[in-house]
Amino acid sequence: MSKTSDMVRAEVMRLSPYNSGLTIGEVMQRYAPARIAKLGSNENPIGPSPTLATMMQSSAEMFRLYPDPAGRELRRAIAARYAASEDQVILGNGSEDLLSVISRAVLRPGDSVVTLYPSFPLHEDYATLMGATVNRVGVRNDLTIDVDALIEAVRERPRMLLFSNPMNPVGSWLPGGDLSKLLDAVGDETLIVVDEAYAEYAEGDDYVSSLPFLKPRDRPWIVLRTFSKAFGLAGLRIGFGIVGDPHLRALLDRVRTPFNANGVAQAAALAALADEEHLAKVVALARTERARVESFLRSKGLKVAPSRGNFLFFDCRQDANTFVEGLLRDGVIVKPWRQDGFDTYVRVSIGSPSENDHFMAALSRLL
Repeated sequence: MSKTSDMVRAEVMRLSPYNSGLTIGEVMQRYAPARIAKLGSNENPIGPSPTLATMMQSSAEMFRLYPDPAGRELRRAIAARYAASEDQVILGNGSEDLLSVISRAVLRPGDSVVTLYPSFPLHEDYATLMGATVNRVGVRNDLTIDVDALIEAVRERPRMLLFSNPMNPVGSWLPGGDLSKLLDAVGDETLIVVDEAYAEYAEGDDYVSSLPFLKPRDRPWIVLRTFSKAFGLAGLRIGFGIVGDPHLRALLDRVRTPFNANGVAQAAALAALADEEHLAKVVALARTERARVESFLRSKGLKVAPSRGNFLFFDCRQDANTFVEGLLRDGVIVKPWRQDGFDTYVRVSIGSPSENDHFMAALSRLL
């Protein structure tokens, strides 16, 4: 082991590099395909509200000046939308920044964190970095959430219960009845953190946000949301949390960096939040196209997880890295899943109709 490695905490050495996906530039350099469908990072194919174009033309002062460190105007708008108080809202450089803030504020060496598996890797990485242990609750064979196993895990009184609903990367979700059963089983010593990055795509049918279930409960909880997905602001990095106890929110504020939500991102989020019509258009397209792509994958005999996100998780029945490389040659970027036990699984984002057509044609040729 090098001297450099000796200087780094042992927890860092246990982390795996995050698979952030390939960029369009990387794929062009490697294969120079005629066109590219970027379907690896769950980005919004329509993009943000068109009102942002006007805002950006007058943003010189936002570039020059430090932003409001408290993000007051945006926090007020978020609080109004989600029926919370302003002092319950915390902003982050994407919701993943808040995952780091929460872990640094709450977790101690030897603490236990319960999470679903396969997981968004940062749900595990920040816990590991703080010296906590991760208790994975795997999905069932049909890739749905095993709520009974999750309840058994939280009865062990972990320091934190952290999971995404809908799940990333799988797309499965907890219906309201199962969510209520789970929350009833959680003790007061456990911080509940529900990552709802894909909630806008999921609402309706048998999905409901955890917020109405958590608000009446006198125990610590946080719900995370993001502007990166349905609102189309992935490049600006802006997310937020709604914290049950304003005192806990104030303590988390001490851990985050003072200007972790930049001025342009705050202004863009305000504009995106106000454009309900655009959001509805984004969600409607994702749902329609998700059903179409899912039907196609099933017609090819592939196992596909049920999904309420803007993505699908499927078994390509071979080494996923090799499979994905074949798609890259055709200009299609998807994400091979690299967590143990899922090395034949791929997550594909739902793009525009033409991007999805490109993916389906490339997959047909590859199969």
